[in-house]
Amino acid sequence: MLTADVIAPLVDDPVAFGAIAAANSISDVYAMGGVPRFALNLAFFPDDQLGLDVLAAIQAGAAEVCARAGVAVVGGHTVRDPEVKFGLSVTGEVALDDVWSNRRAQAGQRWC
Repeated sequence: MLTADVIAPLVDDPVAFGAIAAANSISDVYAMGGVPRFALNLAFFPDDQLGLDVLAAIQAGAAEVCARAGVAVVGGHTVRDPEVKFGLSVTGEVALDDVWSNRRAQAGQRWC
């Protein structure tokens, strides 16, 4: 399975923002019953307004969360954008019969 999730900053601290964004992105794989394996950083960043040290701090926060989850960050992509946004594209593994999906939901089922 492959997911992508990008969010705008929720906090002022760039390391904390990177950690929150990474946890949010990784959680998409867990939500579908999978195990996250690899990630790509997805950064939208105004390098004409903020120093690259801020982007490095965001990525450091994400890298720490990924390392704790056993997810290898294998690359990424950065786009110049007037608004900071960050997230991950995460690749995970799941047996096809074990995928949790709202497409297979049926009336009366309970999510546990």
